[in-house]
Amino acid sequence: MKRIFLPVFTAAALLTACAPTAQVPVATTPPPAEQPAVAAAPNWTALAETYLDYYSGEYQRLYTASAEAEWRSNTHIVAGDTTNAGATARANERMAAFTGSSENITRLRQLLEHKSELTELQVKQLEAALYNAANSPQTIADVVKARIKAETQQTEKLYGFDYKYQGKSVTTNDLDELLRKEKNPVRRQQLWEASKEIGPTLKGGLLNLRDLRNQTVQALGYPDYFTYQASDYGLNRQEMMTLVRQLNQELRPLYRELHTYARYELAKQYGVKQVPDYLPASWLPNRWGQDWSSMVDVKGLNLDPVLAKKGAEWQVQQAERFYQSLSFPALPASFYEKSSLYPLSKGADYKKNNHASAWHMNLEQDVRSLMSVEPNTEWYETTHHELGHIYYYLSYTNPEVPVLLRGGANRAYHEAMGSLMGLAARQKPFLAGLGLIDPKVKTDEMQSLLKEALGSVVFIPFASGVMSEWENSFYADNLPADQLNARWWELAKQYQGIVPPSTRGEQFLDPATKTHINDDPAQYYDYALSYIILFQLHDHIAKQILHQDPHATNYYGNKEVGTFLADIMRPGASKDWRTVLKEKTGEDLSARAMVEYFQPLMAYLKEKNKGRKYTM
Repeated sequence: MKRIFLPVFTAAALLTACAPTAQVPVATTPPPAEQPAVAAAPNWTALAETYLDYYSGEYQRLYTASAEAEWRSNTHIVAGDTTNAGATARANERMAAFTGSSENITRLRQLLEHKSELTELQVKQLEAALYNAANSPQTIADVVKARIKAETQQTEKLYGFDYKYQGKSVTTNDLDELLRKEKNPVRRQQLWEASKEIGPTLKGGLLNLRDLRNQTVQALGYPDYFTYQASDYGLNRQEMMTLVRQLNQELRPLYRELHTYARYELAKQYGVKQVPDYLPASWLPNRWGQDWSSMVDVKGLNLDPVLAKKGAEWQVQQAERFYQSLSFPALPASFYEKSSLYPLSKGADYKKNNHASAWHMNLEQDVRSLMSVEPNTEWYETTHHELGHIYYYLSYTNPEVPVLLRGGANRAYHEAMGSLMGLAARQKPFLAGLGLIDPKVKTDEMQSLLKEALGSVVFIPFASGVMSEWENSFYADNLPADQLNARWWELAKQYQGIVPPSTRGEQFLDPATKTHINDDPAQYYDYALSYIILFQLHDHIAKQILHQDPHATNYYGNKEVGTFLADIMRPGASKDWRTVLKEKTGEDLSARAMVEYFQPLMAYLKEKNKGRKYTM
C-alpha cells in the first residue's frame, strides 16, 4: 500500500489543539512607530508536555473501557449471543479512532522531528504513541474497523468451541490432563486429533486477519505485521529472526540429546518396538509438543497429592505470600473480587477463556487474572507466573512512570518475571521451606534437572523456531493459503523433530489451534526470549545475592532478591531493555546462563543415549 503523508501542523495550531479551551488573543495592528515583535522560537518541550498530558488522559480512559469490554468477552461467552462481541468491537473502535487519528499521527510526527529538543522520557512516550497509532491508523479507518470486528469474531470462535472426545464435550483442561496421563497410543492419537478439530473453523478468519493486520500497519510504513511487532524491540524482522535462530543453535546440542532420549523412553512406555526417527505429536504430553516435563516423575517432588488436599484457592494465596515475603505489597482487595480464577461449575450456561492471563485494567491499581486454577503442579507454577505479571503491573504503576510507558522493559521481560518465579517456586529448598515436601526426602537431582529441561529447553525450538518462523512466513512472506499446514509441519520436523501421527492436509489448520496465532499474533518469540532473560536473572540472584547453587535456591523471605526484582520492574518501559539487563546482570542478552545451568545434564544424557540413533 502506498504510504500516506499528512500535512504538518504549525506550532501554534498544535498548542491550540492540545488545549482546546484556551482563549486565543485577537491580533491587533501595532502603531506605525512600533516595530513588529519577533516571534519567539517554539518551546518544543512545553508543547510536548501539553500534548502528552492531553493524550495520556484520553488514552487511559479509552484503554480502560476497552479492557473492561474485552474482560466481559473473555469471561462470559454465550453461544449465539453477540452482545459482548458487539460491545467489545465498539470499545476497541473508539480506542482505535483516537490512537490512530490523523490529527494525533500528525502531531506525534511533528514533535518527534524536534526530538533533540525534548527530554528522553518525552521522546519515549511519543514513540510509544506513534507505535500504537500504527496498529489503528484512521487514515484507513474502514480497514481498522474491519480488523477489530474480525478479531472479536475470531475470539468468539476460539473460546466458544465445543471440543468432543468419545462423543462427550470436554474442556481444554480435560484434554491436557488426559494427554499427560493416557498410556494407550491409539487413544492418545484420538485425544490429540480431538484437540485439533477447532483448526478448520478458524482458517477463513485467520486468512482475513492476515490481510487486515498487514494493511493496517502498512499505512504507517511497516512492510508487514511481523516487522511491526519486532520493531517494539528496536529490531527489524531480519534482526529478530537472526536472534531467535541463534538461540536455537546455542541450545541445539542439548535439545538433540533430549529428543533422542524422549523417542526411546516414550516408545518403551507405549510398548512400541520400532523406535521412530521423529516423535509422533500424539506421543507428547502437550498438544503442541512445547512441554514434555510430565514425562518425568521425580520421586519426592510430586506435588499433586499434597496440592489436591490444599485446594485451588490455597495455590493463588500462596503465590501472593511468596511475593509478599520478598517485600512486595499485598494484592489489592479488588484482585480477588474481580478476577476469574477458577473453572466454571459444570452446570454453567456460558463458557470462558481457559488460557491463563493477567490484566492491567486501567493502568492503575485495577489488576485481575483470568485463570482456571485446579489443585495440581501445573497450576501451582502457573499461579506464580501470572502473579509475576500482576506485580510487574503494580510496580511500574508509580508517579515516575507515565501512563504510556506502563509496560515491561520489553514484552519478554513480562514473561521472564513470571517464569522466573515459577522456576524458583519449584526448587527443592523452596518446596521444603513451605512444607510441600519433606526436607529429608532423597531426590534424584539429575531427574529433577531432566524434568526442568523437558520444560524450558524443549520450549525454545517451539517458541523461537516453529511459532516464530511460521508467523514470519505467514505475515512477511505472505504464505499461500494452500501451504499453511504443510509449512507448520515442515517447521515442526525441522526444529522439534516432531511429525503428525497421521496425514494432516490443508483441510486442517493445526497452527491455528494455538491461541496466540489468533489473538496475540506475530510475537511468540517473546516467550523464548523471556526464558533466556529469566536464566540470566536467576543466575545472578543465585550466585551474587543468595550465594547458592542455581539448581537449589530458596528466594523465600529474601528482601535483597525483592529489591533486585523491584528495581527491574519499577521503571517499566521508561528505560531501554538492553540497558536494564546490562546494569542488573553485567551482561548482554545471551543463552550462556541457560546452557550453563543444564550443563550437568549433558553428560548424563550422552550416557543414556549411548548406542541410540540420533536423527536431528
